[in-house]
This record gives sequence, C-alpha cells and structure tokens, in this order.
Amino acid sequence: MPTLSPRPHVLVIGCGFGGLEAIRALRRAPLDITVVDRTNHHLFQPLLYQVATAGLSAPSIAAPIRHVLRAQANVRTLLGDVQRIDPQARTVTLEDGQELHWDHLIVAAGATHSYFGNDAWAPHAPGLKTLADAFEIRRRVLRAFEAAEREPDPARRAGWLQFVVIGAGPTGVEMAGTLAEIARRTLVGEFRQINPASARVVLVEGAERVLQTMPPTLSESARRQLQQLGVDVLLNQRVTAIDGEGVTLQGQDGAQRLHSHCVIWAAGVAASPLGRQLAEACGALLDRAGRVQVEADLSLPGHPHISVIGDLAAARSGGPEGRPVPGVSPAAKQMGRWAAANLLRRLAGRPTLPFRYRDYGNLATIGRHSAVVDLGTPLGPLRFSGYLAWLFWLFAHVYFLIDFRSRLVVLMDWAWAYWTHERHARVISDLGSRQFPPMGDGAARDRPAQSPHATEP
Repeated sequence: MPTLSPRPHVLVIGCGFGGLEAIRALRRAPLDITVVDRTNHHLFQPLLYQVATAGLSAPSIAAPIRHVLRAQANVRTLLGDVQRIDPQARTVTLEDGQELHWDHLIVAAGATHSYFGNDAWAPHAPGLKTLADAFEIRRRVLRAFEAAEREPDPARRAGWLQFVVIGAGPTGVEMAGTLAEIARRTLVGEFRQINPASARVVLVEGAERVLQTMPPTLSESARRQLQQLGVDVLLNQRVTAIDGEGVTLQGQDGAQRLHSHCVIWAAGVAASPLGRQLAEACGALLDRAGRVQVEADLSLPGHPHISVIGDLAAARSGGPEGRPVPGVSPAAKQMGRWAAANLLRRLAGRPTLPFRYRDYGNLATIGRHSAVVDLGTPLGPLRFSGYLAWLFWLFAHVYFLIDFRSRLVVLMDWAWAYWTHERHARVISDLGSRQFPPMGDGAARDRPAQSPHATEP
C-alpha cells in the first residue's frame, strides 16, 4: 500500500552485500526505506562452501536481516519474493499479489546458477549460491561416503568415492581442495570397509588454467597446490553431459567418462530472472549473462529513479569506455554505497556521479596452508601464495563477517579444526533435501520426493 509518510520512500530489493551497503549508507537520511528479500537472512557467500563441506554451521555465516538492521529506525524489513516491477506505476508486486509503492528503487536481486542452456543437469550437479544449496551438497558428500561403506562391488564403490567439481573459479578451487582434505584428514579411521583417503577429487575446467581472473603465475601456483592436496586437475575439458551416473567430458584427446554420484557445479553464473522482467518493463538491454546494462551512475536509461547494483548490473567503472565491474562482493558493496550517494544527490538537486570501482584484488584458498593472493596497492600489484597467503585469506574473511559473534564463532571453529582436523557440522538430514533424485539404487530412486525447503540439521 502507498506510504503515508511525507518523506521519500526507497525500496530495496535484496539484502545481499550490495543491498545491505546501500541501506546502511542511508541510515541518517530523512527517508523511509523498505527492504524486501526472499530469505530472512543476510548471507556471507564467500564462506558458503564451508557450510557445504561441514566446516561451519549456517548461523556462523548468516544473520537475520531484522537483527542486522534493528538499530536503523528508518528501515522496514519484509520477507517476500518480488515477481514484477512496474516502473510507470512505481510499484513492485510480491508473490501473493501485494503491491509496494516506491519513490526510488534499488534492485540488488543477485545471481543464480547458469548451466549454459543445459538446465537438465541441475538435479545431478547442484550449484552453490544459497544455504539450501550448501545443505544439499553437504548431504550428497557425506552420503557418498556412507554409500561406499555399504557397497560390496569395488567398481560401483569407486563411483561413490569419486567427487567431481566443475568450474575452477574461486568456489570450485576452494570446494575441491576442501573435499580432498575431508577425505585424507577428517574421515581417517572412521570407516571399516573403505579407506576415505582413496577417494578421488577431480576439478574440471574448460579453459587452459584455473582461477582465470588471477595472473598466470598465481593460477599455476594454485594448480600445483591443488595437486599437492591430491586433487586431479583436468584443464581444457568441456562438459557435454551430466546424469545420475557421472559426467562426460570432451577434450583435445577425445571424450572421457567420469563415474560419480556426487557432482558439484561451480562453472556458471546468471543474473536473477527479475533482471529480464525489469529490462523488458524499462526498455533496458541485457548482456549474455542476463545482467541489466546500466548508466554510468548505475541507474537505468530513462529511469533515473531506478538503480541496479551487484551481480544483477552490467556496469563499467567510470562510464561506457571503462572496464567491466566484476561480480564479486567488494564490487557489490561499492555499488551499494555509490547508488545510495547518488540517490541523495538527486534528492538534493545535484548531478549524479559515474561509478568508479576500486579493485582491491582477489584471494582464493585451496586448503590448509595453501592460498593465493593478488592485491592492488598504490605501489603496484602484490602477489603471493602458500602459508602467508592462507593466513591473509583467513583473517580477511573473518574481518568482513557480518558481526562480532560470527567472527568469534568462526575463529573458534577454525582453530578447533586446525588442531584436530574435525568438522563439527557433519550432520545429514534428508528432510532438508531438495527435490533432486535420491542417491542409490532403483528402490531408492522410487521414493517420494522430499520437501523442497531446506533446514539446518
């Protein structure tokens, strides 16, 4: 319903990194803000793989949005899924038909998985974007070891003990390295019929090197560190098929088949479907990933009261001729603050400024004592790898967690895991599984689908 307040009403869709930064930047402004998110929590996605691999529990990296914004009196929080944006009426429609009116709109709806037109692969190779994804991957990884313990046939057992990660970006590299550590350190001595250390972890990349956004020297260092952990890195391999029994690859030497019951997708990202609806309503253009092309100040062409930020925005630093802004959390945060500042400039009758992205660098962890860091400094790039890079990655991620409690809990959990190799969140709950084909034989596949709503065990 329309707001009765005489103050301008700002509606923010999504409370990820970009949305949250925009809201916080407006905390002292004479505005009424409504934030709508399809979940009730803000998620620290860079550590989501730790939940998927049982290293952390969900509350360590997720915090209720209402709690995070409890001290900001000009904010109202709503749990809802935006289905439609009407730029002419200045309304958004939620899944139950409710309409919300706005004077200024900031769209930070984020991104989802992209299977490059092969959506039939999704049930067999879950991606990692939400807590539900993390719970599902954790369930599949742990159940694979359990199924291998029960399997008397060595050939079939090998399929349970082969884990395939597709995509060698930061998420894929971190996931593959952690899976190798779980097999070789965490599960040692816990099984009687199998040796978990015999599990094979395969990282598949279609390009010629891992971590494409990093310099070649760091990419090569990451590849070597992965191999030292026991990960098989397959480069220049294109995925042609994924099913319940494994993955088919096509490379320069022909096709090969990897038999696996646990395949993880870390290869592609696509903007939220809301971006397409918004672009059609506003006459905006989309790029190949479905991101909305925005003006230099992050607004939509012809619609200065609508800003698009984060993974949903196809932005360039400094204007049309600038370099593309990457889809990473530091960029989303900077865009959130910039969009808020430009909103205040509009309200004051001042011209807006073109967004300028400051690249602080990239980091990726590979495993214990293994990481790569590429930092931008006033004196030039600073690049290093190994133990010091691992320490830098660790403390940087702890620093940027949402609150003090999360920092304390994560530090304690990591310290315990460092000395004991234990992962305390190794709990399987099939009640939390999504509607993916159950793992196992034909009898298992005939079971009714579980609830699609994931819960933390």
